[in-house]
Order: sequence, then structure tokens, then C-alpha cells
Amino acid sequence: DANVMFNRPVVVVTTLLQFSAVRGRASVGVASSALLLPQRRCCSVNSRGGMSEARQGGSKLPEWHPPKGTASPKLKIYNSLTRKKEDFVPIHGNRVLWYSCGPTVYDASHMGHARSYITFDILRRVLSGYFGYQVFYVMNITDIDDKIINRARCRHLFAQYQERQLPLAEVVTDCKESLESFRAKAANELDPDKKKMLEGILAKVLSAIDEAESSPSCSADSNASREKLLEVARDPLSYLLDARHGSGVTDHGIFSLLTQHWEEEFHRDMAALNVQPPDVLTRVSEYVPEIVTFIKKVMENGYAYESNGSVYFDVPKFSLSPKHSHPKLVPEAGGDLQALAEGEGELSMGASRLKEKQSVVDFALWKASKPGEPSWDSPWGPGRPGWHIECSVMACELLGGTADIHTGGVDLKFPHHDNEIAQVEACYESDQWVNYFLHSGHLTIEGCKMSKSLKNFITIKQALEKYTARSIRIMFLMHQWNATLDYSEQTMAEALQAEKTFNEFFHEVKDLLRRQPCGAKAYCKWHEPEKQLNARFLEVKESIHTALCDSVDTPTVMRLARELVSTCNVYLASCRGGGGGGGGGG
Repeated sequence: DANVMFNRPVVVVTTLLQFSAVRGRASVGVASSALLLPQRRCCSVNSRGGMSEARQGGSKLPEWHPPKGTASPKLKIYNSLTRKKEDFVPIHGNRVLWYSCGPTVYDASHMGHARSYITFDILRRVLSGYFGYQVFYVMNITDIDDKIINRARCRHLFAQYQERQLPLAEVVTDCKESLESFRAKAANELDPDKKKMLEGILAKVLSAIDEAESSPSCSADSNASREKLLEVARDPLSYLLDARHGSGVTDHGIFSLLTQHWEEEFHRDMAALNVQPPDVLTRVSEYVPEIVTFIKKVMENGYAYESNGSVYFDVPKFSLSPKHSHPKLVPEAGGDLQALAEGEGELSMGASRLKEKQSVVDFALWKASKPGEPSWDSPWGPGRPGWHIECSVMACELLGGTADIHTGGVDLKFPHHDNEIAQVEACYESDQWVNYFLHSGHLTIEGCKMSKSLKNFITIKQALEKYTARSIRIMFLMHQWNATLDYSEQTMAEALQAEKTFNEFFHEVKDLLRRQPCGAKAYCKWHEPEKQLNARFLEVKESIHTALCDSVDTPTVMRLARELVSTCNVYLASCRGGGGGGGGGG
């Protein structure tokens, strides 16, 4: 009868692990009362007489005392706007309007991206599948950006350079020239991690140049040395080629070819990770007319100005307005000129661009395009949207002037999300656009920040060659969603051990359920071990609910689930040993 006794308690753990179930299946029905609580039949009131009527002879019904009950915890979410946990109260009752920053598609998605998108997938599944909210989830694809322009041109020009099959001596000369500007780039870099990475590239290229210059003069060896040098010197040489010929690139199809390829790869990676697709996916290139209209409204409200074909947001004027404040998420970073410059984009950092601004803290809403850059028509001349304006416009187009949730990586707080907030509030003359900003924590590799710019990232495909999507998701579940997570052999070993514990448990339960009798024989009398097990199950279920209400505390949920598995295993062992009380339970 052990299989029967065990049927109900196993549901909580089984359902919890649906965090890592296939896409489209509700993933967090951990405490669904309709499924998990023991069923009790209530006798209907007999309106024709009997015990439900007043006693014969006109005597009154005895006084009934309503139960006092206990307070149930409410869902609280850590809100980056207030830097504390706040009661979650959607604008429209049970509906949740949610916008999530998507990828800039110019390279392979890495585990830093997985950290964000799996995290938001977990939160989304909890809010919809567990708490029952009707979530409308919008995500963007950034397919217009300085990084995209630069990467597409560099790849295009480098490929042309390789096809020319130049003599080794000429390639060595070009590589030496490329190092001059690359040295300056490394010397001016303030980020110590990036500086170290650039210096490492310099050292490798210098070594490759020395090796090439000492190679034999025979054609075969010369060709091999040339190809090896080109591979090592790809980055510095690409920057040199772009400086020489980038403005002459007229085939703007190279930009869409790059973004279409990497967007498709991104969707494949998300599918492999069992991340639910958004309800609506927006691309910047499809919303340029709406962006122009939005910018015109900001200008009409007096918070932006045109300069030399570009349009800039007037940060000082907006900040001094009694109705507004900026920045809201990271007010202490308002004067961080390096972060502001990086937010403007690598093609928009020159002295000429800076001279166009009325203040160094102003940022671009619309950028006048230079030769070799894609452009769209606007009242200010041919150009393209700034980075920050894109999400503001697309979010408002789908969700309106207010939204419940906005998500993104913690590195997007400033200046990106702070500038997004300012743009929308300037357009709508409002004082609060998004009610809850949720930021996923950093992902580090053995203690070092993972990033494309640092070239130290592990792609999602590489990670999935070693681990399953389920194992990776369990690792994320075992760590708080908004805290820094170190991706290492140790953290993955802990996740694999947790997965092993659950898998062994499920296999045993499935075996028991296959041997479970049907009909009346499935129900037997409960004895003390069954009562204790059920009491522990209900206690854990309540604790899991409390943990999920506490800003979706999945590490506590996972710990409780493992503890419950241990309790169940002890019970099953006692049943096999004849100490299960001799009864069963339905």
C-alpha cells in the first residue's frame, strides 16, 4: 500500500520541477489548492427539515462563531525603483503588462544572456502558472545599433581583405599599422578587465607578427603564416580597415544579413533552453515611423532639441522640471560620463558629436547618419534611432503609457533604463511610467564578469554541449534571481546533485504508481506515519507559498523540496521495512 500512501505528497515535488519542463507547460503549480489539498465532501443543507432547521417548538439555532483564520502572505517583488521588496499590485486587476529588454543581435548568445532570459522565464511562469496572473509579455530585438553597424562593416571589409590574398609582407605591414590605434585604444580604456583583454590581444598579435616575419619565404609556408596572422590580428586589422573604407560601404544589406542570422540563432538558443516565447516580439527596424512620432512629441513638450541633423534629450531641463526627476534607478550615477558615452554607442563618441550637445549628459534620441551607415528619413534628415529611445517607443506602442513590469539585466539600469524612463515621462508628461523594474543579477565565470566585449563568454550552445537545459535551469533556481551568480564547475555540480536527487525520487514514485491498484482497493486507512507525512507535506506546501510570495525565493523553494523528498524517502524505506503502520492512503 506504500504507493497509495505516497500518491498525494509527491505532487508538490513533481510540480515544482516543472520549472524545467518543456515550453508551454505551466511550470510552478507547486501549491495549487485544487490539486494538492485533500478533498473533503460537504453535506448539503436539507431545506425541508432535519438538523438544518430550527429545532421543533420554535427554539433558536445555536450561536455560530466564524473562524478567525490566519493571514495569508501577499506577493512581494524586489523593485529596483525603490531598492526593496514591494507588494505586487498590477494596474489592471489580474492582468500584468510586462516589457522585457531583448538582445542586440550581432553575435552569439552567451550564458550571461541565459541568466537573464531563464530568470525572466521563471518569474513569468511563477506569476502566470502559480499566482494565476494573465501576463502579456512583450520583448524586443535590437536590430539597429552602433555595435551592429560596426560589426557588419568590419566583417564585410575583413572578408574582402582575405579574398585579395595579399603577400605576407603587405599583411604584416597592415597589421603593424593597425596596432598603433589599438594601442591607443588599450591605453585609454578605463575598465581594468577590458584593458587587460585588449593588452592580451596586442601581445598575441605582436607575437604572430614576429613569427610571420621569421617564416620561410616559400609560398606554402608564406600562405600558412599569412592565414595564421590574419586570424590572430582580426580585431585590430578590422578596425583599421573600417577606418580606411567603412564610410565607403554602400551595400546596406550587410546589416540586415547580420541581424537576421543572429536573431534566428537567438530563437534557437531560447528554444533549447525551454524559454517560453514572448506574446509579441518587436524589432526596432519595424518601428522607425513610430519612433520619429514619439521624438516629435518629446520635442513639442520642450525636452529635446535638434542639432546638426541629430536630436538630443535635454537632461538638465528635464531634471529641473518640478514634475520629473532623473535618473531614478541609479541617481548616484547621473554624472558617470564613461557610462553615458558607452550608452551613446561606439560610433557616436567623437568630439564632433559631443559639440552638438548642449550638455555632456544629454543623450541622442535620433542620430544623423554618416556615410557607410544605414539611414531612415526623418524631419531632421536621414538618420537612425538612438539606443535608449527604441525600447521606450516599442513598449508604449504595445502596452500604453504605463506598464506593470520592465525587466532587463542589472547592467542596463544606467544609463539605458534610466533614460528610457525619462523619455516616456517626457512624452506623456507623467511621473511614473513603469511600476516595477526587475533586474537579473550578473553572471560571472569563476569570479570574472562574462561579456562579449571581454571575449570571455561561454555561448549557450557550448554550455548545452556539456549540460542539459534542465540542469542549467536548476542551477538558476538554486540562486536568487537578482543576485550575482558565479557559473563554475562547483555551482553546476551542486545543480547536478540536486537533479540526481529528484530524478531518483521520481523514478521510484513512477514505479510505485505503476503498481497502484484501482478502484476501492486504492483507498486504505491512514495510520500515524501517513498522518505525519501528510502534515509535513502541508507544512512544506505552505512554506513554499511563503517563499514564492517573498520576491519569488526559488533557493528556499528548492531547499524545501529536497527536504520533502528526504522525508518521503524515509517514509518509503519504513514501508519497505514493514514499519509503515500497515495502512495506506488515498
